[in-house]
Amino acid sequence: MAKEKVCLAYSGGLDTSCILRYLLDEGYEVIAFMADVGQEEDFEAAKEKALKIGASKCYIEDLRREFIEELCYPAIACNAIYENVYLLGTSLARPVIARAQIAVAQKEGCVAVSHGCTGKGNDQVRFELAFYALQPSIKVVAPWRDPVFYNRFQGRNDLLDYAAEKGIPVSSTKSKPWSMDENLAHCSYEAGILEDPNTTPPEDMWKLTVDPEKSPNTPEDFTVTFEKGLPVKLEYENGKKTATDAVDLFLTANAIARRHGVGRIDIVENRFIGLKSRGCYETPGFTMLRAAHVDLEGLVMDREVRALRDQFLTFNYAKLLYNGLYFSPEREFLEDSITASQKCVNGVVRCRAFKGMFSVLGRWSDTEKLYDASESSMDEIGDFAPSDTTGFISVQAIRLKKYGKAKEESGKSLVQR
Repeated sequence: MAKEKVCLAYSGGLDTSCILRYLLDEGYEVIAFMADVGQEEDFEAAKEKALKIGASKCYIEDLRREFIEELCYPAIACNAIYENVYLLGTSLARPVIARAQIAVAQKEGCVAVSHGCTGKGNDQVRFELAFYALQPSIKVVAPWRDPVFYNRFQGRNDLLDYAAEKGIPVSSTKSKPWSMDENLAHCSYEAGILEDPNTTPPEDMWKLTVDPEKSPNTPEDFTVTFEKGLPVKLEYENGKKTATDAVDLFLTANAIARRHGVGRIDIVENRFIGLKSRGCYETPGFTMLRAAHVDLEGLVMDREVRALRDQFLTFNYAKLLYNGLYFSPEREFLEDSITASQKCVNGVVRCRAFKGMFSVLGRWSDTEKLYDASESSMDEIGDFAPSDTTGFISVQAIRLKKYGKAKEESGKSLVQR
């Protein structure tokens, strides 16, 4: 009788290697799936390992372009940010990974998909909500939520013992006591010694960026061109080189930011399931592209459109991504609104990376003319008559006068301290 097939999201690390073997022990045929979202990984070596452990097949899917164009770029267009700090690097990758995994599962006739997410984290929610939206009938095998599994493997040493028993090759050591997740947009670090929020991350933890104190003593300047809110061109090395392809542009921004130490953060955040978590993140190129986009909007975007976008789209889109609700009707609605808000965000931003900092040197637009130097100038009258402001102030003061008078009559004058 044929065994039921399960498609496992496989990384080649200790956890998913043990889970692969465990699923085989449970009687499944395992199809291993690996997503290339830009992480530095020896995919062929990992594939060889999966097959050696017992997977019948191992798929490696290159998802870098769709990750950038479908997830990262819309996030830049709405300035998405979670709790005012986190640029959602892990969250952004999950929809394209889940979609590709379901496609492989369907191709192979799998009855289930599986992952190595822990029972306390966000990723289990992100992946599984995506799975159920993409294929409502799919079964999900989540070993780290199965009491049989987590009571048997209560820690890293139990997994190492199991790997030794089953002849699973592992490269895990105790020299770097934290977990990492990397993609083209960022690298995250959590758990282990980082679970104490007052522990300073060791310098050798950071993988992507140079220590700002050891970065070059000369700043690096470049320009980014945006069309309808999306980066379309990056010029660098004094304009001698240009990147226009989405993947090339993103990699170029990463390279500049990485050598100048841009994009490190260390935060305590609120997970969707209700727990707080300490995370350290490196988000090099994405940090600069988003900041350049924010700056350009100041020049070309209508004030009230920008305010509405900030209040509604930016917050809700970030929350939606963080909570794993990408494949939802509200995401489709929000993305349509993001596109509408960005019609006039066209222009160029001159940028600088230096000693861990990103700064803007200037910006211009050849098509959007909301900024009028003559009207704004302190040195000429222009088309704006200063006397007109008197009426504006008088109207704005009506309710404030009433407020102040009411305070005086109540004996609580605003002058009193």
